[in-house]
Amino acid sequence: MGVEQSPAWQALQVHCDSGMGSAHLSALFNEVSRTEQFSLELEDLYVDFSKNRINEQTLSLLVDLAEQQKLPTAIQALLTGEKVNDTEGRPALHTALRADGQAVSGEAAKVQPEVEQALQKMAVMADKIRAKHWRGYSGKPITDVVNIGVGGSDLGPLMITHSLQTIDSPVNLHFISSIDGTQTSNLLKSLKQETTLFILASKSFTTIDTLSNAETAKDWLQECIEDDAVIYAQHFIGVSTKPDKMTEWGIPPENQLLFWDWVGGRYSLWSAIGLPIALKIGMPRFRELLQGAHIMDQHFATAPLAKNIPVVLGLIDVWNVNFLNIHDKAILPYDARLKYIPSYLEQLVMESNGKSVAKSGEKVAYRTCPVLWGEVGPNAQHAFYQLLHQGTQAVMCDFIAPVERDDIDEGSQSERNESLRHQHQLAMANCFAQSRVLMLGDDAIPDALKSAFDSPFKHYPGNQPSNTILMKTISPKTLGMLIALYEHKTYVEGVIWDINSFDQWGVELGKLIAKEAYSAIKDRTLAEGFDSSTKALIDRVAK
Repeated sequence: MGVEQSPAWQALQVHCDSGMGSAHLSALFNEVSRTEQFSLELEDLYVDFSKNRINEQTLSLLVDLAEQQKLPTAIQALLTGEKVNDTEGRPALHTALRADGQAVSGEAAKVQPEVEQALQKMAVMADKIRAKHWRGYSGKPITDVVNIGVGGSDLGPLMITHSLQTIDSPVNLHFISSIDGTQTSNLLKSLKQETTLFILASKSFTTIDTLSNAETAKDWLQECIEDDAVIYAQHFIGVSTKPDKMTEWGIPPENQLLFWDWVGGRYSLWSAIGLPIALKIGMPRFRELLQGAHIMDQHFATAPLAKNIPVVLGLIDVWNVNFLNIHDKAILPYDARLKYIPSYLEQLVMESNGKSVAKSGEKVAYRTCPVLWGEVGPNAQHAFYQLLHQGTQAVMCDFIAPVERDDIDEGSQSERNESLRHQHQLAMANCFAQSRVLMLGDDAIPDALKSAFDSPFKHYPGNQPSNTILMKTISPKTLGMLIALYEHKTYVEGVIWDINSFDQWGVELGKLIAKEAYSAIKDRTLAEGFDSSTKALIDRVAK
């Protein structure tokens, strides 16, 4: 029996069909204490989920569904290191990377010495580079570090370092991910071989995107450096779960940082994959990032389901997807430093839960993962908010914003600071106004202006659900909390839908078929067995 036939699911369906599914948020907000009832706070994070089409009974029934699906047991299984990734027969122990030996048990406790050893080696490397003691072939200190990776080996470090851009760094960081070579070509024109260091980050150390860019980087270095041993020793660091493959490629053991198969790529920024983050903010602040995530881990482990932030937000998404038929989610950060949060969450959520087969191996009979997309809020207002306000499909939204800016000197009354303070207030006003209009629609229009909106072309239906997540400020700690929140929320949804959130077989097949296509581009006779479209496309690019 699938979850859609279970008693708890059926009770939610009855609840939805009995009027909750057609309720309008404007009417729900007649409840005086609604915001207090449907908001939660954890240290520097405040989450308002009151703008969702739920009431107290909805949340109670969703908690019943979570208990029926044995979510508390599943949470403990994740955090203690049971093999929750059943198709690959291994745990998903990313939480162990940030535990610092505290409040852990089972396999998570056993791996703590290895984790600390890896962090200490990472700290030595990061400190050496930041102190200008890592030198290139000419003896000059490294000034530029290029991270070559893709997916989790790129998006996590890129997102965090961009978010923490107001923290000064003694090195310039760059990121290359695209297989087409354009990023690499453009970047190398602005760098000098003698002061550039490359981080080659790949969990398997077989990812063609990463290795092809690394070969181009090596070719560039060889234009100035005759001795390959010098290139590998002074201009490359490897980060992988495969030390033998790094050594085979040429990277010496002392330049290798390791992590483990039980760390999923999209969960790996907490590991040595986070070296660019440590280079940007320093190792003490990197540990603050880990501590922030651990705070959320402990909340996830101990808070009652109805007061557990990742659980509540995950259950609300299930309600929206499976009962209100809302299949799109927009991620809308209202600070340009959070620009890469939508891209990061696209991978985290859709690679984790973009599945159509239950753990039993049977095809599911219900929707699973929503389609995620997003943009920095003020930019998105001039792009796709028209669809959010007046389009034909419902979209759930997450608004994310810092309460304070850390680059404003609160004691200064300079014109620059006043202007920045004004801009921040404008951004917050837009964030709150947009979620208000999405919720209330026409009811948000002041009475004095209603006549100006008396037109079918100016009708705003509202009733678009949203969450608002406020961070005290954008810091390593709050970012750690925020990302861990989304990780756990994603897992909650996977447990409810009875799918494995930790494999990605669709990605693996694409890589395999790409190798076939590449061979056919090099030798067109190999394309004879392909479909006519693929063969014709290969014919147009093959030389």
